[in-house]
Amino acid sequence: VSDLRPSALPGSLDVSRSMFDLRSPPHRFMKRYDSVSSVPSSTSSRKDSQGSNRSLDTITLSGDERDFGRLNVKLCYVSSVEQIWITVLHCKDLSWPSSCGENPRICVKGILTLPKPVHFKSSAKEGCSDIEFMETFVFAIKLQSLQAVRLVFKIQTQTPRKKTIGECSLALRELSSQESSYWLDISPPSK
Repeated sequence: VSDLRPSALPGSLDVSRSMFDLRSPPHRFMKRYDSVSSVPSSTSSRKDSQGSNRSLDTITLSGDERDFGRLNVKLCYVSSVEQIWITVLHCKDLSWPSSCGENPRICVKGILTLPKPVHFKSSAKEGCSDIEFMETFVFAIKLQSLQAVRLVFKIQTQTPRKKTIGECSLALRELSSQESSYWLDISPPSK
């Protein structure tokens, strides 16, 4: 943006003809940005420009800020027989897009991210905010193979059509023979 008016001062520098020209009204070229997020202030943010939290019901939540619920799983590794035991217990506070209908059938698909991935899937249950699965899956895998592996869970609708509505994952570095319970936050599916 340039100020094309002739300079008021003879011999003045070219800077006065740039967007830094302080003689032009400042509001013409300025766009207000939220100081916290460096995005235009019309974009919703969890914090206002002073950095204080606003109550969540005063702003519109975009897709990545919405609460998708949590998944409860239990894991243990039985080293004597080199088996991992994965129990999918339940989903709590689960939500899904309205395009999936009122009560879609929902299942949990699990993936062990080994070089040759291992897939498993729970049975499909009627969709509600709290779904109990209570299903255990057992796989024979050497402990050293699991050290760099993640366990990924995809929450999927089966009806009206198959669609991943959320996912969560867990590193398996600290598996032990003591059964451990985990609550995993479900986030939007990655693109």
